[in-house]
Amino acid sequence: MTKKTKRKNTAGKKSAGAKKSKNTATDAQLQSRNRLLSNFTEDTMKSYFKNLNGHKPADIYRLVLGEVEPPLLRAVLEYTEGNQTLAADMLGLNRATLRKKLKQYDLRA
Repeated sequence: MTKKTKRKNTAGKKSAGAKKSKNTATDAQLQSRNRLLSNFTEDTMKSYFKNLNGHKPADIYRLVLGEVEPPLLRAVLEYTEGNQTLAADMLGLNRATLRKKLKQYDLRA
């Protein structure tokens, strides 16, 4: 008796090594973008403090969130084509919190 061996059809499939390499490249790109955002924020805040001209800074956290949150919410909602459930999940928020923020900034989904 001869033993038949089955061969898997691997046409069009990527090897585990290729997938890992692509994921590593994607991770590196994301880390680079995160650093860009982090560096931009830090540089902007340093410039803000430098230009206070003796005035006392107040409510900086709210100031920064008020500038960053609306475009973030708009971009995520655009990406999800207005799907608030998906947008909330991507943002790590529950849907009620997302709706509250949309109302706060007078944004529409």
